[in-house]
Amino acid sequence: MHVVIMGCGRVGSSLAIELEAAGHTVAVIDQAREAFRRLGADFKGRTVTGVGFDRDTLREAGIQDADAFAAVSNGDNSNILAARVARETYGVQNVVARIYDPGRAEIYQRLGIPTVATVLWATDQILRRLLPEGSRSEWRDASGTIQLCEMHPHNDWYGRAVLLIDEHVVEEGLNGVKRVISHLGMRNYKYDITKDREPILLVESKWMRAPSSGMFQALIENGAAVFKGDVIGIVTDPYGNYEKKIKATQDGFIICTNESPVVYKGDAIINIAKKLN
Repeated sequence: MHVVIMGCGRVGSSLAIELEAAGHTVAVIDQAREAFRRLGADFKGRTVTGVGFDRDTLREAGIQDADAFAAVSNGDNSNILAARVARETYGVQNVVARIYDPGRAEIYQRLGIPTVATVLWATDQILRRLLPEGSRSEWRDASGTIQLCEMHPHNDWYGRAVLLIDEHVVEEGLNGVKRVISHLGMRNYKYDITKDREPILLVESKWMRAPSSGMFQALIENGAAVFKGDVIGIVTDPYGNYEKKIKATQDGFIICTNESPVVYKGDAIINIAKKLN
């Protein structure tokens, strides 16, 4: 396939060399002619000096025949503008833009423009090495509402049957799938909704965190009223050598509980919100 790359820095030049080595045709755009020296003497692709979002420059790079476009210059605004021109004007389907500003990256991702957030990626990779036993997001959709996470189970769970996972977790997962299917209009699942209850206004929610790693069991359900000092959960090791009680730190209502059977020290496990007076 034909790939157009805007920006011939370290990332752009590496992309161009790798893609050409894989048998693709490549055109590289950069405002500085000397930047093309990074490609080396063996590079046989096309080099175009100019502004990456200029239409004449893009056409010279063969954007009309491109199967993919990567905007990896050192300017966020230039990368986004070029990516939009490639997709909206020339109909290139595979488009990606490198973004340094994490805030902008999230916005453009939710607008459907695939981005690689350099700062967020570097932060994520460093956290993976600092906290290898934590869970990190592997992928999320363009809306930012669905995430695929890598989870590291406790060593004592290896070799055990998946069916030992709390049935409530499975039930909630199935209900979540049903709600998505209903939302998409694929099938209509009906739920009983009680209408005769007075609404409760909640404020100032606070997460309780696991005091240690181990097996977690919530002793209350979402929506339950609790008082400061109430025992609302326990954390134990798989062999029952210790049991740590989780006590409510304030009066309020439970609005969310961690359904994972295994937690790590510091994990958010129970969220309590105060009632608005």
